[in-house]
Formats: sequence, C-alpha cells, structure tokens
Amino acid sequence: MTREDATAEILAARLARGLSWQQLAEAIDRPLVWTISALLGQHPVPVESAEILVELLGLDQSAVPVLAAVPMRGGLPTAVPTDPTIYRFYEVLQVYGGAIKELIHEEFGDGIMSAINFSVDVERKPHPDGDRVVVTFDGKFLPYAWTAADGRR
Repeated sequence: MTREDATAEILAARLARGLSWQQLAEAIDRPLVWTISALLGQHPVPVESAEILVELLGLDQSAVPVLAAVPMRGGLPTAVPTDPTIYRFYEVLQVYGGAIKELIHEEFGDGIMSAINFSVDVERKPHPDGDRVVVTFDGKFLPYAWTAADGRR
C-alpha cells in the first residue's frame, strides 16, 4: 500500500462511515488541523494513533506502517494550485506575502517563521455581511545566523 492509496482509502472510509475530521482528531487526542494534514499524508502518525484510526475507519492493518512512515511533505499536484480554496492561500501570499515578510523582519529581525515548530488553527467568526474564515499561523521565529563550517561566525 502506498501513501496515496492510504489517503484515498481514508477519504472514502471517512465519508462511508459518516465520521467528521473532528471525531477522528478527538479519537487520537490530536489537534484538528494536524490530524487532517496527517491523514492527507503530510505528517507521520504515531503507531498507537494509526492503530486507532485504522480501526475507526475499518482499514486494513497494513495501513498502520504506511501512516506511521515519514512522508514526502509539501507536494501539490500542480505548481500553481487549481483547487479554489488552496488557490486563495496562494493568491493571499502573492498579494500580501511581501508585506507579511516586511512586518516579520521589522518586528523580529532577519529570519523566518518556522513551518516545523508550527501550528495552524481555523475558526469561524460571525459577521453581519457573512461569516468570516479566520486562519491563524503560529510559528516559531528562526533568526538567520551565519556559521562557518569550522564554527566561526
């Protein structure tokens, strides 16, 4: 079984069993967005959690080591995303990425926001003109530091 096979089986089983992503996240006591990302193939799932998920979803036990394996992260099927929801994030970063970068550098200095020491949350916010989607990226700041191979700075 490949990771792609496991993901396809997870998606089909979740729908067939009427399970929500929230129910799956609660079953393994992990954050919702992390759980979804992991089940879509972006994080390794600890074996104990994979066993719970396989049971809930009615998958073959051969899926456990596949879910537990370190995945190839970050791949999208196309260079520019075509799914409208994912494309909006691409568009947001095209429009606001430079401004966000400038604000990070002004506030923190020369560095980046980690996508490894990181969490993300999605919330609904009521608004008179229509509910709003609030996405929070919470990443550790990592300053750039030049260190030569011999340890000199």
